[in-house]
Amino acid sequence: MATSGVADRGSTKRSSDTNIWHNPTVRGIFWQIVLIAVVIGGVVYLASNAIDNLQRQHIASGFGFLNKESGFDISEKLIEYEPSDTYREAFVVGLLNTFEVAGIGVVLATILGTLVGVARLSPNWLLAKMAQVYVELWRNLPLLLQLFFWYALLHVTAPGPRDAWHPLPGVFVSNRGLMFPTPSPDPSHKLIWVAFFVGIVAAIVVDWWARKRQEATGQPFPMLAASAGLIIGLPLIVFLVTGAHMQLDLPELQGFNFAGGASFSPELTALLIGLVVYTASYIAEIVRSGILAVSHGQTEAAGALGLRRSLVLRLIVLPQALRIIIPPMTSQYLNLTKNSTLAVAIGFPDLVFVAQTQINQTGQAIEGIGIIMATYLAISLSISLVMNIYNARIALKGR
Repeated sequence: MATSGVADRGSTKRSSDTNIWHNPTVRGIFWQIVLIAVVIGGVVYLASNAIDNLQRQHIASGFGFLNKESGFDISEKLIEYEPSDTYREAFVVGLLNTFEVAGIGVVLATILGTLVGVARLSPNWLLAKMAQVYVELWRNLPLLLQLFFWYALLHVTAPGPRDAWHPLPGVFVSNRGLMFPTPSPDPSHKLIWVAFFVGIVAAIVVDWWARKRQEATGQPFPMLAASAGLIIGLPLIVFLVTGAHMQLDLPELQGFNFAGGASFSPELTALLIGLVVYTASYIAEIVRSGILAVSHGQTEAAGALGLRRSLVLRLIVLPQALRIIIPPMTSQYLNLTKNSTLAVAIGFPDLVFVAQTQINQTGQAIEGIGIIMATYLAISLSISLVMNIYNARIALKGR
C-alpha cells in the first residue's frame, strides 16, 4: 500500500510537470519571449549590417553633423537663419515651417469641412448638390496631383504683381504668392497676446469648475458667454488700457512687387490650399455622418417646441454629434500633418526638404530619415493625446 501511494504521488508530479505546457498563460509568456528575442535579434543584425556597410564606404555615422555648418539657405523661415548656421538650426527652421503648415491647415480644414458637411444636409437642393460635388471631386483626386494643380495655377495662370487678383480688401493674389494685411507693430501687442492665452487658460479652469458644479447641484453654467468674455474680453481690456492702435499694415505695390503686410509664397499658398481642400472633403463626410447619427426624433421634438433650425443644430444636434465626430476627426488631423511631407514635391522647405538637403550633402541618410520619423511620430502622438483628452471630456459618463 505504501509503495502504491508513492507511485501515485510520483505519477501526479509527472502529470503536473507535463501539463505546464498546456497552460495558456505559460505558452503565452513563452511565445512573447520568443517574439521579443526575434525582434531584438533582427534589429541587432540590421544595425550591425548598416554599420559595416557605412564603414566599408567610409561614410560617417552619428549625429555629430548637427553641429557643423549647413552651407545652404532656406527660402522661407520664421526665425533668423543663415547658410553659416548649423544643421541643427536648419532642422529647427524646417520644423517650424512644418508646424506652420499643420497648424493653419488644421484650423482652415476644420472650418471648411464643417461648413461643407452641414451644407450637404441643407434643405436647399442647389447648396446640397454643390457640397456633394465638392466632396466627390476633391476626395477622389490624388493629393499630389492637386498640389501640382494649385502650384501650376499660381505660377502659370495667376497674373503678375501689377495685375494681381484682388478678392478681398487688402488681399492680393499673384504669381508671387498671397499678400494680406497685418496689424502694425505696437509694443502693447505682446501684452494683448499674453491676455489672450491667459483667457484661454482661465476658460479651461472655469469649464472644469462649471462641470463639477453642475454634477453637484444640477445647475448649468453659461460657459459660452463666460468663455467669450474671458478669451475676448481680457485682450480687449488690455487693448483699451494700453491705448494700442488698430492700424493695419496693408500690402502696396512698389515697383515689381508688393511691400508691407505679410505674404505667403506660391509654394506655401499652393500647399495650404491643396491640404485644406483635400482634407476638408473628408471632414465634411465625418461631420455629415455625425449629424445623421443623432436621433431624428430629437430634431422633430425641438421643431415641435418652435426652435429655429439654427438653434436645433447648435444646441441639440452638434453637441451630440461631436462625440461621434472627434475620433475620426483626429485621424484627419494626423493625415493632414503627415501629408504635409508632400511639400517637398513643390519646393516648400519643410522638415523633409531640409533633411533631404542634409542627406545629399553629408550622405548620412539613416540619421536624416531617423530625425524625420522621430519628429512626425512625436507630432502625431501629441495630436492624438490632445484630441483624446478632449474626447474624454465630452464623452457621456455613467453615474
